[in-house]
Amino acid sequence: MGGVRGRSHRGADGRGQGGVAAVKREVLGIGGRRKHHAREAAPLRPHAKDSEARHRLYRYRFYPTAEQAEQLNRTFGACRWVYNEGLALRSGAWERYRLRVGFAETCRALTGWKLVAGTAWLKEVSSTVLQQSLRHLDQAFGRFFKGEGCCPRRKRKGRSRDAAVYVRTGFRWVEDPGRPGTGVITLAKQSQPLDVRWSRALPAGVVPVRLSVTRDRAGRFFVSVLVEERIRALPPVFESGSSVPKAVGLDLGLASLVTLDDGTKVGHPRLLKRHAGRLARLQRELHRKVRGSRNREKARGRIARLYALISDVRKDLLDQLTTRLVRENQVLVVEDLSVASLVRAARGGSRRRKARLNEAICDAGWGELLRQLRYKCEWYGRTLVIVDRFFPSTRRCSSCHAKGPRIDVSVREWTCGECGAVHDRDVNAAVNLRDEGMRLYWSVAAGLPPGRRVPAVIKASEVEKILSVG
Repeated sequence: MGGVRGRSHRGADGRGQGGVAAVKREVLGIGGRRKHHAREAAPLRPHAKDSEARHRLYRYRFYPTAEQAEQLNRTFGACRWVYNEGLALRSGAWERYRLRVGFAETCRALTGWKLVAGTAWLKEVSSTVLQQSLRHLDQAFGRFFKGEGCCPRRKRKGRSRDAAVYVRTGFRWVEDPGRPGTGVITLAKQSQPLDVRWSRALPAGVVPVRLSVTRDRAGRFFVSVLVEERIRALPPVFESGSSVPKAVGLDLGLASLVTLDDGTKVGHPRLLKRHAGRLARLQRELHRKVRGSRNREKARGRIARLYALISDVRKDLLDQLTTRLVRENQVLVVEDLSVASLVRAARGGSRRRKARLNEAICDAGWGELLRQLRYKCEWYGRTLVIVDRFFPSTRRCSSCHAKGPRIDVSVREWTCGECGAVHDRDVNAAVNLRDEGMRLYWSVAAGLPPGRRVPAVIKASEVEKILSVG
C-alpha cells in the first residue's frame, strides 16, 4: 500500500498523469487505452434532432416466452451487478487514493470484468445495456455533486427496480407497413421478437430513439419506447366574448383531490382506503407463510398485483384529469407544494396521526399530478403558473382581500371578519390562487419583448429571472 501511495505522490512533479494512470490500471483493475490509440479514429455521426420535436415515451406491455424471460432475468441481474461494481470501484478509488473515476474508466473496467472467469457470464448480456447501467451511475453521481440528490446506493435484488435500457444499437425495429406505428421489436441477444400489445400506435415512420424494458413487482413486463415527435399545440382558449385567456385556479387537497375556482370539486378516490381490508388480509396471510417457501412467494405476488392495480387506477385517473384541465383552460394556476417535506416523518406523540396524513398525501398523488400538468402545458401550448408556497390562499378573503387568522385543517367554512362573506375553504383558496396567478401572468406578459411567447411554466420565485432574460 505504501508503494502505491508513493507512486501517486511522485506524480505531482511532472509524471503525475502516468503515476495516476498506473494506479488506476494496476490496483483498481481498469484497462488501458492502448487499443483505442492503435485504431484509426472514425468521424462521429451525431444525431440531428429536429428543433421542434419533443421526446415522448410510449409504454406497452409485452408477454415474453420462457426463453426471453430467462434472458431478461439475466440482463436485469447483470445490470444490477455492474451498477454495484461500478459504485464500489468509484467509491473505493476516492476513499483509498483520492482518485476520481469517471464513466470512461468504468467502461474499461467492464471490459476487464468480462475477461475474468468468474464473471464471464457478462458476455451473455448486450454490452450497450451494461454501459447504460454505468451511465446511470455516472448521472446519479452528477446529481449528487450538484446537490440535487443523495449519494448513490447499492441496488438489491427484490428491492430495486428491474430495468434495462437499450439504445439504437441494442435493438432492431421493423415497422409494419399494414399498420403504421406498430412493428416488430427484437432485442439484442434474442432471436425472437417481442410479443407487444400495441394499445396505441407510435408516430408513423419514426424510429425509436431508446427502449426501456422493465418488470414490476407483479411480474409484468413492459417496454417503454422513446421517440422524437412533433406535438401540435392546442388552439388557445379565451373567455367568452373577449381576448382574455381562460384561467383556472387549482387547490389540491385531501377532502377533495382538486377544487376549481368555480366551485367544481374532483373527489379523492382514496384507493388505499378502499382496498385496505383486502390488503390487511393478504398481509396476514403473508406473515403466516414460511420464509423462502413457494406459498410465501405466491402470497407476495397477490399483494404485488393488488398494489399494481391501485397504481394503474391512480395513474389513469390523474392522466384523464390533467388532460381535461389542459384542454379546457389556457392558464392553470397551482400552489408550489413540497411533497417531500409534507410527507416527512413526525416525531413525538402525533406520529400515528402524521403517518395517516402521509399515507393520504401519497395516495392522492399530488407530485404526479403537478408533474403531468407541467409537461402537458409545455406540449400543448398552455401556461402553468406556480404561486409561492407562502402565499396565504386559505386565510385571505377572495372578496375584500383581507387577511384573516390561521385556520385549522378541520374548519371547512369560515366567515370574513371584514366584509362578512362566507367562504368554502377550498373554493376560496382556488379563487385566490387564480387571481394571484393571473397577476404574475400579466406581469410576465407585459415585460417580455414583442413577438416572444409567454413561457410554459411561470414560477413566482423566477419571475425576475424570466424578465431579465427576455
